[in-house]
Amino acid sequence: MKGIPLTALLVIITFAGCGKKEENMPEKYSIIPKPVELVMARGNFLIDSKTELTVYPLSDEITRVAGFLAGMLRKSASVPLPVSEGAREGRNRIVMVIDTAASDSPEGYTLLVTGRNIVLKSPTPSGLFRGVQTIRQLLPPEAETEGGLTAGVAAEVPSCYISDYPRFSYRGMHLDVCRHFFTVDEVKRYIDILALHKFNTFHWHLTDDQGWRIEIKKYPELTVTGSQRKETLIGHGGRPPFTYDGTPHGGYYTQEQAREIVKYAAERYITVIPEIEMPGHAVAAIASYPWLSCTGNRLNVQTRWGVFDDVFCAGRDTVFAFLEDVLDEVADIFPSDYIHIGGDECPKVRWENCPACQKRIREEGLEDERELQSWFVTRMEKYLNSKGKRIIGWDEILEGGLAPEATVMSWRGINGGIEAARMGHDAIMTPTSFAYLDYYQGEPGGEPLAIGGYVPLEKVYSFEPLPAELTPDEQKHILGFQGNLWTEYISTISHLEYMAFPRAFAVAETGWTPALKKDFEEFLSRLEVLKKRYDLMKINYFKGDYRDLRGQAE
Repeated sequence: MKGIPLTALLVIITFAGCGKKEENMPEKYSIIPKPVELVMARGNFLIDSKTELTVYPLSDEITRVAGFLAGMLRKSASVPLPVSEGAREGRNRIVMVIDTAASDSPEGYTLLVTGRNIVLKSPTPSGLFRGVQTIRQLLPPEAETEGGLTAGVAAEVPSCYISDYPRFSYRGMHLDVCRHFFTVDEVKRYIDILALHKFNTFHWHLTDDQGWRIEIKKYPELTVTGSQRKETLIGHGGRPPFTYDGTPHGGYYTQEQAREIVKYAAERYITVIPEIEMPGHAVAAIASYPWLSCTGNRLNVQTRWGVFDDVFCAGRDTVFAFLEDVLDEVADIFPSDYIHIGGDECPKVRWENCPACQKRIREEGLEDERELQSWFVTRMEKYLNSKGKRIIGWDEILEGGLAPEATVMSWRGINGGIEAARMGHDAIMTPTSFAYLDYYQGEPGGEPLAIGGYVPLEKVYSFEPLPAELTPDEQKHILGFQGNLWTEYISTISHLEYMAFPRAFAVAETGWTPALKKDFEEFLSRLEVLKKRYDLMKINYFKGDYRDLRGQAE
């Protein structure tokens, strides 16, 4: 990537002393994820009532990007900060310019801050947006609150030069809304926090045994029946005898609400990937339409956690017609290239005893039920490909043969990702031992009930997504890293934030920052500075010991 341009270096030298004369302290540059290249300088740029914000070229999209910064400062600093067209780097001006020479990466950007002005350049609007998040973190934390910069705290950005771009093209966070439902506003808040840390993907888990959460107009019973369960398990799902709270739980997103969230995320350059589980984790759908199962028996939406025998019947064409209808509506709501089809934890016992499934195995020349699952996934992939979509599945989709164009999400360790890459398939790393943020992050005795495991912040931060055993060409198939947040034991947004943050910030840095520039102790020092910002944003982040107290090495 590019070093500091000579003109930028000369500007830093010339104007570093403008504004206040004190030496900027390193903590003023506390940014997560850590930029690829950052040169600190003396002085600050002061945003006041006469500061202008200009963009070039002028367009609705670029004006909206600039508007994120302008709106924040109007609210916190009571400055007008009008947005107009212009590329001239004049005094007391913030300039945002589309410049194809600014970075080789579409999400890359350069940022030059002097006492004279701020100049942000990127080849794309998404890169400008990532740069705006850097400016946001360089501003005083009081910029996050209404009127926070009008009572003795200056709206200053420390002088610096930053050249920045992501290491991986896929940087994701997941959210399960099936086990516990979260409102539209709560999902938006989650997306806002992800955007601040330069994530570009939100994996939205929308269907499971305990709830169907997306409206499908052709099949209204999915939300009438499938989105509601009569009660919820109390205590751990793996520790019988089971007791329940007796309180109904439910909720779903209308298609209009789902589109609203997709648009909200897109304005923050985050792609929403929906997950519609198949062939397993289907009880909520089967409870709505019993003919989707092998037995046709009437079921209730599950009230406890786990893996259940009733799955979509692979022998009935009516089941595939149903799934195609569902995916037609899902594909219309979500413009993402990918649709996640799950593919994990699918017991085969119903298929083993189902005449229609056994007939399918014979007719298709399949060896067993494992190959039947592969055939099922491949059939659905072909259908989605015909709609211009690609599939992602959990690493179980490797069993019995991988669908031709599928991308693998490797969760049972990293071997699934390695196998996929060696086969020439793309993969996303999200192993339980590093990326499952529903696992305990502190000692279990002092923490809220969780599913198990132990994944402290240091463990998340230590993960290296590119396996050394892959060749450089094979490593190109590793698209990136994702953190997963399953919600069996998470029922409120406050608890969700407690489990997600700051571990998600370690996911963000691993996905963005070059491996050789990562340093956990230095990350902790930046996190300590940013805590004031998180406090003012009222994020309920975990405040315990962030180190791996057990010293596990995996």
